[in-house]
Amino acid sequence: MKNIFLLSFAMLTLLSLTRCTSDTVAEQGGDAMAKFVADDNFTKAHEAPQAIDYQGRGKMLDLRTPDGGMTKVYVVETAPRTTKYLFVIHEWWGLNDQIKRETDRLADELGNVTVVALDLYDGKETDNPDEAGKIMGSVKPERSEAIVKGALAYAGKDGEVATIGWCFGGGWSLRSSILAGERAAGCVMYYGMPVEKAEELAGLQTDVLGIFAKQDKWINEEVIGKFETLAKATGKKVENHWFDAEHAFANPTSPRYNEAAAQEANAMALAFLRERLKD
Repeated sequence: MKNIFLLSFAMLTLLSLTRCTSDTVAEQGGDAMAKFVADDNFTKAHEAPQAIDYQGRGKMLDLRTPDGGMTKVYVVETAPRTTKYLFVIHEWWGLNDQIKRETDRLADELGNVTVVALDLYDGKETDNPDEAGKIMGSVKPERSEAIVKGALAYAGKDGEVATIGWCFGGGWSLRSSILAGERAAGCVMYYGMPVEKAEELAGLQTDVLGIFAKQDKWINEEVIGKFETLAKATGKKVENHWFDAEHAFANPTSPRYNEAAAQEANAMALAFLRERLKD
């Protein structure tokens, strides 16, 4: 009888711990990269970016989200308006001047595409690594999905939507393409955490170009190897490329910027997007 009591107590304790862990993950945003927030080395791998003062040619728009809220996006539109869209999703610093500059660059290079930079931080941005980690860790996936859906509504039912993002935004580039369903036109993810379950990937209806760094200790070959296995098992087309560089190597405001690798990766991403967003 005593053994049965002890077993029951152990099971209840385990369930309690599991519940607490789940609640903690939810509080951290439930995002796959949130688990790295407590890793000091991960934070140290995101040194404060170089400050830039960039006056973008796009405009900030207010969009309604299906959860009853509002979101702001930075948009570079075409004239006349097109049915081709690219969603740009920021790193863990937020929708800052660097992301606006990247948005303008992509708009210039793609030409026929309306480029929309989403703000999954709801107006928060920082150049402080510790603060950035706290903001990223507080992101709620339900709110992020609502923001993506608000942008999809802006693109309209006939909009063909490709996505691109870096780090935190790399993972959400994939998630945004999944949410886009049959409207998805292509997904580029730079060193972002992919989804890890078959049911999460099931809705993906487009090709994925992954760009990763060999010196990245977190989004590493083991993590991406599992994603490739998952993609193959679920019939998804994923093409990954590795560069001998560190995490954040494509951000020119980062001390880890690798110009040669960034230019090669950016050219690869541009060719991928042009092919999938061409008329």
